[in-house]
Amino acid sequence: MDDVAAPGRESVPLPGHQARSGALLDGTLENLRASAIAVDDDGLVVAANSAAQSLLGREASELAGQDFHDLLHRDRYGHSVPRTRCPMRKAILTGDTRHGDAEWFACGDGTLVQLSWLVTPYSPGPGRAGALAMLYEPRPGDVRHTDGGHSTPLTELDRLSLLAETTTQLTSTLDADEALHRLASLTVPRLADWAVFDLLTERDEVRRVLVTEHKDGILVERDDLQGPMPPVPAESPMPLSRALRGAASSLAGPATYQGPPDSGIAVEQQRLFTATGMHSAVIAPIRGLRDVLGALTLGRAQRHDAFTPADLPLLEDLTRRAGLALDNARLYQRQRKVAETMQRHLLPQLPVLPGLEMTARYVPAPDASSVGGDWYDAFALAAHAHALAIGDVVGHDLDAAAGMAQIRNMLRAFAWSHPEAAPSAVVTRLDDAVMHIAEVPMATVILARLTLGSDTLWRVRWTNAGHPPPLLITHDGQARYLDEAHGILLGTGVTRPRPDAVTVLPPRATLLLYTDGLVESPHHSIDHGLDRLRRHAASLAHRPLGSVCDLLLDQVRPSDNDDDVAMIALRTPPPAGPARPAREADRVGGTGDCRSS
Repeated sequence: MDDVAAPGRESVPLPGHQARSGALLDGTLENLRASAIAVDDDGLVVAANSAAQSLLGREASELAGQDFHDLLHRDRYGHSVPRTRCPMRKAILTGDTRHGDAEWFACGDGTLVQLSWLVTPYSPGPGRAGALAMLYEPRPGDVRHTDGGHSTPLTELDRLSLLAETTTQLTSTLDADEALHRLASLTVPRLADWAVFDLLTERDEVRRVLVTEHKDGILVERDDLQGPMPPVPAESPMPLSRALRGAASSLAGPATYQGPPDSGIAVEQQRLFTATGMHSAVIAPIRGLRDVLGALTLGRAQRHDAFTPADLPLLEDLTRRAGLALDNARLYQRQRKVAETMQRHLLPQLPVLPGLEMTARYVPAPDASSVGGDWYDAFALAAHAHALAIGDVVGHDLDAAAGMAQIRNMLRAFAWSHPEAAPSAVVTRLDDAVMHIAEVPMATVILARLTLGSDTLWRVRWTNAGHPPPLLITHDGQARYLDEAHGILLGTGVTRPRPDAVTVLPPRATLLLYTDGLVESPHHSIDHGLDRLRRHAASLAHRPLGSVCDLLLDQVRPSDNDDDVAMIALRTPPPAGPARPAREADRVGGTGDCRSS
């Protein structure tokens, strides 16, 4: 990298630090050909000249106000250097002048650059303390490689730092595969050249799920060494077999698996050591709260020094944390499976109405249990009348799904027992039941009654209990919300009359009922989301109905929304011929209550 300033780049002070860094803006930093970064007495970057910005591939705005050490200083593997072991930070805080060779710094694109450095006290103004850090590329003779193919022993502080980082990384995910990849990146190449994970399935079968090596500065996954493994032998004294039975960790090498193998796992271990070139390995069980979940093997091939018994306690600490993470991930996966099964049984099959298209979609919340309180329903009320419903129970977890099942089933029962009742009467009765017998905090719902008139046009009569309004899209691309018949949500304990409204659905029109996950965003108003939905839906008026739903989910659903989404859509048929005789289904109203008419 060249220390000459890049064209157009200037020494820029950090926002909010103009007063402190005013004295730096007199051109002093820009007059230096070397990369120069000024920091305050807390180690926060105050200003950086254009040479430093070019060298590190970072704009002044990326450096401004950031902690110099936390943002830039790394070890040769790209990991953060503990603050207590950073001579640069110590020099900044103590006001000393210090120099160092061949340290690693993080560039803006994620790569590392090896630089020499000089830190010296620098006062940006009267009464203000700080330091000036000069960074420059070392000459070839200045770079000293001290490992010689050997691992630098970890200090006690290094071990504590690794364990703390492992805990943070593994507890922040509920994905088992992601947890294993994170542990591999923490241990390779810091401790070893290879990381191998063998896991036991719920049927006590063994699978080699991940094999990674450090090659050309990156982690490479070896698919050819992964896959199913032979069963665990009951009495084998071999290290991996013992670890998979929950025995203590142990050392291993190619000599361990020489001679006639005592099991199929021993054969696979011979193949592993041959393929990887590992000359030394440590193998430890991964234990959950109740069971052995698998084993971790760390192996060395490129570095010459072998593992020793002193390395085993650290490995066991790491696998203990891995066991807890995998236990949590498996519990989450079990809950997810139960939840998905429950959701499949709760969401109904849609009825078939001659000439009328109908489809529905359900998308779970991205960070929940794959179920929630959003639901839809459609069912026959009488020979020529059908009910459409959509609702949302507060929450998106198993409790919300259970509450949703209660509300959906009660609504079905009330509507079916009084098929001629107005939707408002059915929802009024449902609200009363929610207050007294359902275990639901609050919920919203739309209930609609769909009938075919003697003029061959479909009519919909509906009531809305606190839910986002239905959207009607005509074939010519006009879209409007059916915002009539809007009442309060369920479960408030407030008694108010609930209104009904009725509208005729034109031929080839699309009616869309949806939940708020399709339009709500924590960073925008609900009106913004509704307007966005209306515009996109109008543009899709000629698309097939299933495509409309899929495209709305893709184009309208906010990326920052963490709620589940339910949708039900129907499309009326093209215009028919001469009008047919009047039928009983022409009646779109009802008695106004849930008693038999």
